[in-house]
Amino acid sequence: MGLNVVLTAADGFRLGGYVAQPAGSARGGVVILPEIFGVNSHIRSVADQYAALGYLAIAPAMFDRAQPGLDLGYSDQDVKAGQALMQKLRWDDAVLDVTAAARHVSSAGKVGLVGFCWGGTAAWVAASRGTGYACAVSYYGNAIVTVLEDRPRIPMLLHWGANDHLIQVADIRRIEALAPEVQSHLYDTGHGFNCEQRTLYHAPSAALAKERTVAFLREHVG
Repeated sequence: MGLNVVLTAADGFRLGGYVAQPAGSARGGVVILPEIFGVNSHIRSVADQYAALGYLAIAPAMFDRAQPGLDLGYSDQDVKAGQALMQKLRWDDAVLDVTAAARHVSSAGKVGLVGFCWGGTAAWVAASRGTGYACAVSYYGNAIVTVLEDRPRIPMLLHWGANDHLIQVADIRRIEALAPEVQSHLYDTGHGFNCEQRTLYHAPSAALAKERTVAFLREHVG
């Protein structure tokens, strides 16, 4: 079980966070950036998984600026609610909140970002505009195509589903062409393939993406 904490961003905004601690000495810190569903049971489980791998993991409540304590499921109604709240967030504010979360786990050493869907785009933006992170990983960050003026300044890894209904492969290739220094992998699956709570879950792709993510974190964080 993790701990609930309160973080303070540079502009004074206070947001929640879920912290999962490793059993022994930490290899470093990892910030888990959520989908539009908030810090729900899936995101908490992802933080727990990275803690089990030796990282001090934190999942900041990135949607607290729109709706404090957001914790949605995956019904059509939840999707619509999350999409509406997403429109209320600003990327510059998101970077402040990511930085606050990274600072909270920086006592463990270097810090990496791992984001999913909306959080995957947040990882791209933070890697471009923020500081204090060693690397960033994005899972199916379909909105990256809307912020291509931002280019990561740290090592970055991208995971995509070839059949993602939210982004075309042509746009994925455009992102890769514009940022050739970024590692990018395409899987024979759709959107949300890492979430075992969704019908979109694809176990083989999730396992391979996690293997690559862990290797990437080992290289850049510890």
